[in-house]
Amino acid sequence: MEDYIKNTIAGMIQGDGGWVEFVSFKDNRLTLLFRAECSKCFILDRCCNWIKGRILEDLGQNVEIEAIRKKPFFWET
Repeated sequence: MEDYIKNTIAGMIQGDGGWVEFVSFKDNRLTLLFRAECSKCFILDRCCNWIKGRILEDLGQNVEIEAIRKKPFFWET
């Protein structure tokens, strides 16, 4: 799963100015860290649903995604 996120999904997310990193995958629960534009996106849930759909289509696995937003320390909350 880590390779799939790094090699397939991350590049697509970066194309929109975002950044996603694999954190963990256990018991069909995928934890992802979102940085850059993703960290302040109002529709991050749509992106997570898109990632979930791609994983189901490409890997045949139904996962739940936990999204963690990581803003740089100098950005306002």
